Amino acid sequence: MSTPDRPPTRVRLTERGPLLIDGPVDLLLPDGTELHCDRPVVAVCTCRRSHRYPLCDTSHRRRGRTRGPDPTTAVDAGAPPFPSSTPGQTPGRAQ
Repeated sequence: MSTPDRPPTRVRLTERGPLLIDGPVDLLLPDGTELHCDRPVVAVCTCRRSHRYPLCDTSHRRRGRTRGPDPTTAVDAGAPPFPSSTPGQTPGRAQ
């Protein structure tokens, strides 16, 4: 949550790479472990090929992703892969 003295955290989705989060951040892992990252930008792996998972080690560059749909996720076939936005509109928010 943003406050006057703390702006909202910026998270950038990349089409063929990691999730980029403006740091520092604390990542909460599924096993309950907390991973503190002091870097100004933290790259979180989305392909699960990283040897440093959940952090990205650029393994996605060496092997590349397949172009087909991921059978482990349910996605509306007619929906674009990323939310689109128009200038002045925040993606995901109704006007």
